[in-house]
Amino acid sequence: MRPEVAEISAADTHALRLSVLRFDTPTKEVVFPEDELPGSWHLGAHLDGELVATSSWVPREHGAQHAVQLRGMATHRGMQGSGIGGELLERGCELAAERGFSLVWARARDAALAFYERHGFVVEGDGFIDQATQLPHHLVVRPLG
Repeated sequence: MRPEVAEISAADTHALRLSVLRFDTPTKEVVFPEDELPGSWHLGAHLDGELVATSSWVPREHGAQHAVQLRGMATHRGMQGSGIGGELLERGCELAAERGFSLVWARARDAALAFYERHGFVVEGDGFIDQATQLPHHLVVRPLG
């Protein structure tokens, strides 16, 4: 079954951010300062009316490129690997291209690098430990268009 992907509010992302992105981290903070920046948007994937995946998209330059940062990508832990997160990611990239962005970038957890690579992202630079999560991350980028 294909999920229904639609724009949602930042507040709608909080429960999944907590259960997926913050369940094993020192911080339980799920409100990002960028959530309400002008031009930011949030997507949710619903199955049978239940929100099962979320992502947030923040206009933020990367180098000299007109880019958008993907933040808070979270798929219900019982549904990871089902393709739902991939559909959400692809819809977000389509919207970013429609809105005139030339690049999507993210600070991806190393545990999720294979997911991003399957969707056309490439690793850029050396890895680092994210301060909030204390987990290894890499920057990933995907040109649009």
